[in-house]
Amino acid sequence: VQLQASGGGLVQAGGSLRLSCTASGRTIRSYLMGWFRQAPGKEREFVAAITWNGISRYYADSVKGRSTISRDNAKNTVYLQMNSLKPEDTAVYYCAARLGDSEVAGGYAYWGQGTLVTVSS
Repeated sequence: VQLQASGGGLVQAGGSLRLSCTASGRTIRSYLMGWFRQAPGKEREFVAAITWNGISRYYADSVKGRSTISRDNAKNTVYLQMNSLKPEDTAVYYCAARLGDSEVAGGYAYWGQGTLVTVSS
């Protein structure tokens, strides 16, 4: 599975962005899909995940209530809508895919190249 993340950019604090992750090579309809981020000088951290059928969604406390993960299996695409952005949301955002629905914050086999989100104060 090849993953291509897009939608990053520069936004003011309080603004919104929608990230997209489009897969190629095979369908993602059986995969757990996740978003992660890595801020400068920090380790990569889990942001959100969604099960293959879209029924269960998981969020890091840092983005809960401000972000929504969704997927369109027909388009082989996963989205991360981020609202009320804060400067501390500045990071490179990565999408990832794996099989299985347990321990959603780890164990991902496939990764996209990342898209940069910069939130100015």
